[in-house]
Amino acid sequence: FELFEMQATHNVEAAKVFREMALKWSRDTAGFDRLRDIEHEADITCHEIYGRLNRTFITPFDREDIRELAGELDTVVDLIECVGQRMYLYQIDRSTEDLVQLTDILWQATETVRKAIAELQSPEKSRRVMDYCIEVNRLENAGDHALGVAIGKLFAGKPDPLEVMKWKEIYETIEEAIDQCEDVAHTIETILVKQG
Repeated sequence: FELFEMQATHNVEAAKVFREMALKWSRDTAGFDRLRDIEHEADITCHEIYGRLNRTFITPFDREDIRELAGELDTVVDLIECVGQRMYLYQIDRSTEDLVQLTDILWQATETVRKAIAELQSPEKSRRVMDYCIEVNRLENAGDHALGVAIGKLFAGKPDPLEVMKWKEIYETIEEAIDQCEDVAHTIETILVKQG
């Protein structure tokens, strides 16, 4: 549980760094370097979970669910780091309102997942954990809507096709990270059902 909380915290840190980058966009590499460092720390935590899983006979819940939860949490931070690197490689020189909105939804989703993970080991708090999972689902729906609005704006007027391609991929990758948070919530719900 402690390692899962560490993983969830890595996700929140990455989402927060990326959100700050979206708010104050700069091609300074400090933010990108920090994302890479967080992603590396998250990989180490994920491998530690897999290592403990291989060495432990009795686990707090199903081995498959432990492996799935660890992998899904790791994918969130991978996607955040990936979109940051793409923005750097694509030489993006500005932020947009839509980018800020999507990164804000992502940050909220990672924070809500972190809260759910923190309560997961307390069976008496299963209702609260389920509420967090429902909130992640609501945020994923908000992310879908924000993505639709953002992509609609990209195609308004006579846009530069190259800019459309860049931003469409950036927006979709952020929304994919939000979707991944929902996948984590579904895995948590499955764990709760099995424990109930």
